[in-house]
Amino acid sequence: MKVTVNVECTPEEARNFMGLPDVKPMQEQLMAQLQARLSANIEAMNPESMLKTWLPASMQGAEQLQKMFWGQVQQTLAGATATASNMMGGFAERKPKE
Repeated sequence: MKVTVNVECTPEEARNFMGLPDVKPMQEQLMAQLQARLSANIEAMNPESMLKTWLPASMQGAEQLQKMFWGQVQQTLAGATATASNMMGGFAERKPKE
């Protein structure tokens, strides 16, 4: 024997029949709070502060890499200048052959 029972009811009626709480007011309140927080955070963020928040480490790393590179270039140029002046000084000290 097979018995089929069809019940037509709304979700609210089913919740009440099963004894489940109505969470719709709580859900609406939480969504309103979430919307207010998101709106406040979006208004507070400007493009410059967003970039500082998202890219602080990489930007500082790039600046440090650039400083290190230019420091090496300056050392190399200083060494080349010193070597060139030593070589020129050596040529000036030589006496021409008579």
